[in-house]
Amino acid sequence: MKYTVYLLIVITIITACNNQETSNSDEAAYYDEIPVTYPTTMKVDVNDNYFGTIVKDEYRWLEYDTAENVMQWVKQQNEVTFSYLEKIPFRNKFKNRLEEIYNYARCSAPIKAGEYYFTYQNSGLQKQSVIYVRKGLMGKDEVFIDPNTLSENGTISINLSGISKDNKYIAYSKSEAGSDWSEIHIMDIATKQQLPDVIKWCKFSGAEWYGDGFFYSRYPTPDKGKEYSAKNEYHQVYYHKLGTPQEQDVLIFRDNKNPLRYHNVSLTEDEKYIIMYVAEGTDGFEVYYKPTDLKTGGFKPLFTGFKNKSSVVDHKDGWFYVRTDIDAPKYKLVAIDINKPSKENWKEIIPEKEHLLESVSTAGGKLFAEYLQDVSTHVYQYDYSGKMEREIELPTVGTAGGFGGKKYDAEVFYSFTSFTFPTTIYKYNIASGKSEVYFKPELKFNPDEYEAKQVFYPSKDRTKIPMFIVHKKGLKMDSKRPTLLYAYGGFNVSLNPAFNVSIIPILENNGVYAMANLRGGGEYGEDWHKAGMLLNKQNVFDDFIAAAEYLINEKYTSSEKLAISGGSNGGLLVGACMTQRPELYKVAFPAVGVLDMLRYHKFTVGFGWIPEYGSSEEEEHFKNLYSYSPLHNLKEGVNYPATMVLTGDHDDRVVPAHSFKFAAKLQEVHKGKNPVLIRIETDAGHGAGKPISKVIEETADKWAFMFYNTNSKIEYK
Repeated sequence: MKYTVYLLIVITIITACNNQETSNSDEAAYYDEIPVTYPTTMKVDVNDNYFGTIVKDEYRWLEYDTAENVMQWVKQQNEVTFSYLEKIPFRNKFKNRLEEIYNYARCSAPIKAGEYYFTYQNSGLQKQSVIYVRKGLMGKDEVFIDPNTLSENGTISINLSGISKDNKYIAYSKSEAGSDWSEIHIMDIATKQQLPDVIKWCKFSGAEWYGDGFFYSRYPTPDKGKEYSAKNEYHQVYYHKLGTPQEQDVLIFRDNKNPLRYHNVSLTEDEKYIIMYVAEGTDGFEVYYKPTDLKTGGFKPLFTGFKNKSSVVDHKDGWFYVRTDIDAPKYKLVAIDINKPSKENWKEIIPEKEHLLESVSTAGGKLFAEYLQDVSTHVYQYDYSGKMEREIELPTVGTAGGFGGKKYDAEVFYSFTSFTFPTTIYKYNIASGKSEVYFKPELKFNPDEYEAKQVFYPSKDRTKIPMFIVHKKGLKMDSKRPTLLYAYGGFNVSLNPAFNVSIIPILENNGVYAMANLRGGGEYGEDWHKAGMLLNKQNVFDDFIAAAEYLINEKYTSSEKLAISGGSNGGLLVGACMTQRPELYKVAFPAVGVLDMLRYHKFTVGFGWIPEYGSSEEEEHFKNLYSYSPLHNLKEGVNYPATMVLTGDHDDRVVPAHSFKFAAKLQEVHKGKNPVLIRIETDAGHGAGKPISKVIEETADKWAFMFYNTNSKIEYK
């Protein structure tokens, strides 16, 4: 989604007995089989009629996550899962190693507020990163907000949401247990004093300051007991004046005719205009604008319809600078005269080019254009006429982000990362074009011992798909390497090269990590995205299956050593591929996945994914969704991969009912000795805000499950 974001990891497992039913490998078995007895899951007589097709939904009762019998089912499933994991002899070795390598200092790029600079810092194993502030760039860091003091288990997360124009106040959002729901709070920057203002029931909202208050987006208060599952309707825009109760906030916009639309606002830097983005879902949005004066009229349309994505980058001298995909699937930057906004009057500032224009930001009176070239970042500095002044030199192939600031700033900060390049923060001088290191982490391992390369492999229809492969330097590829294949493939989201501590134990133990950039993502612009959405969704699964086949054919691994992983839309990906080609993988990790494609739109914000997936309420899309919906394509008597479904009990984006129903059905129909389990994290949501301790525990469980079930030795003593 445009305003949220997300991310996710995976694991795998394999049975120890190398019999004909579970293994074709002639390699000696290292580990004994761990027997599993699954809980009995009640079935109910529920049938839905979709255009003459009767579909059973025998686990419908598991959708009611707060019901006593569902909570009891969760408890029983977790008892089985953790009993299994506790029997893996090297589980704690993975956990201990993860605690060791995670224990290094990390720091974000500074956020400037006048003479103050804010950073997120983690000393190593702190459950949540602490927000620090310093006065002046060379000043001393002082704790501003420490989320770890707000809860015993570290499940409260804090994110800075907006700074007042006079740099006196800062708004922050507070979320609990990984939920998308958040509260907005205010602090005085100089005194570090908390103001009494509290804004509740926000989702997908920042705080856009204007005058002595700010604009924000919220939903009406949900019914008690349905906070994490009920459909969210009437996303509204309000203005809050400091020192007043929320009940007195001014309603800026509410659409009574279209209750399922999202509404988010931003202000131009000169504070002359409010920009409102209106979306029916996660693909395409409308853009409206109005003067910031609350007494001045309503919003005027700048872009209507939901087929395109156009974002206002800046306003200058009566012109909106807009990044758009209109007639430019790889995006361009145009200037639009507010008095003559029709397309024939646009000025092209940065034309569409061969590579994806991923974003445009502003600082110091300059434009910074970030391009994605074969999934690697390239950044260029332009003036407002469209003259390219320089390409910013980056350390290597990887991912850069940042470059935003105020128009009077002389410098900006950015981050750079890659698979073997730990996230490093740089300070960039706009006038000279020189970068210098601001923060570089010190690690408990040597990333130079590993290598990353990019390959391009053919999918089923011969489309070339990029994939990154990471492993130890000099590692012999003999088809015996435990391998984790990760992907996402949807919602115009690009998977860029990034440093990930979690995968180090795989690499240290002579494993391979592969990340495929499937269609449906944003790596090559809107055409690439559209090739993997709606009726083209099968292309995504074909791309992933082809990635697995490539890794096997090129002798990185074998079907007995291959684990697949993905979260959210990537959980759908894993669920679909393990049902379509169960023999191709040994382990599967569908995490917080969209697994019931016929009913996903009936919960929380699921309706917003209809532009990406289609709806079962339309016959054409029902047939397509039914053809690949993981829940509905599990078949009786199939030997499925060793599977650990992962979800959180507070996930109010992809509600845990998806995972509950899928796991119950999988346990019912699965034939074979591969374990099929579900790991349900308590006090956890879709992934954001998860404390480091929970990340380490979950990751250790995944790698233990993967290595045990792929019959793979570990190097740890």
